[in-house]
Amino acid sequence: MTTVLDIIEKGTVYLEKKGIDDARRHMQLLVTHQLGCSRVELYMQFDRPMAEEELIPLRQNLKRRGDGEPLQHILGTVEFYRREFKTDARALIPRPETEELASLILNATMGDDLRILDMGTGSGVLGLTLAAELGGRCNELVLADISEDALALAEENATLLGLSRYSLVQTDLFTELQDQTFHILAANLPYIAETDRSQLSVEVLRDPDSALFGGKDGLDILRDFIQQAPSHLVPGGTIALEIGHDQADAVEKMLQAAGFTHITTHKDLNGIARFPIAVLPGAPEPEPAPIS
Repeated sequence: MTTVLDIIEKGTVYLEKKGIDDARRHMQLLVTHQLGCSRVELYMQFDRPMAEEELIPLRQNLKRRGDGEPLQHILGTVEFYRREFKTDARALIPRPETEELASLILNATMGDDLRILDMGTGSGVLGLTLAAELGGRCNELVLADISEDALALAEENATLLGLSRYSLVQTDLFTELQDQTFHILAANLPYIAETDRSQLSVEVLRDPDSALFGGKDGLDILRDFIQQAPSHLVPGGTIALEIGHDQADAVEKMLQAAGFTHITTHKDLNGIARFPIAVLPGAPEPEPAPIS
């Protein structure tokens, strides 16, 4: 008789031999996925025998994880900002750091009837989270991406959250958004340098190349986005970005050159300068009429 605890112990050893970090937690999540229970409920079922029809798909998923397939792809979901989203190979797996970007944007956001653009939206988690948190204050949300597959996933997540006030735009940066302006431009664009490809884990490389790499220095897409951004922000609007660990100085200079002010790069929980946020200056004061 093979119990739940037996499977967890054996699976943990297998994943450790495969070099998987946090192997026991991953094994527990694979088992909870198979049993349809929470981790708390799992602890109460350690002595429960597992039937062969339960073990077969579990072994298949265990092998997938051992072969380097991301846990999130196997489970099909990821938690982001206290909500559950779908995730798969169509888009970048949402990272915990991007939750910090969402918090920074929400803390800096004032006013109502807001128009928000999430550029490079991927699975949609950033823009959809902002819209869900802002509620009626968000008048328009545009989820934009160059990938049709990513936009399909974003649409599924919008449906999952029950959001209806959004639009999907397949575009290469602002190509299909020529005449639109927004109060907030949020973007987690590809920022990894092509030269760093060999340093990435097998798991990271399961994400689409188009969601990872930003040219030779990692800044090609960010450079174009920042240069074009002022034409798509209302005066006083905010641009908020997620960038690579060594890109803060370069990105701040780009923002300054594009005319942005109040440029601040916030650190993530690991102390890395990760989130540049800046403001487009307001409309100039009208010149006084000449005295006749």
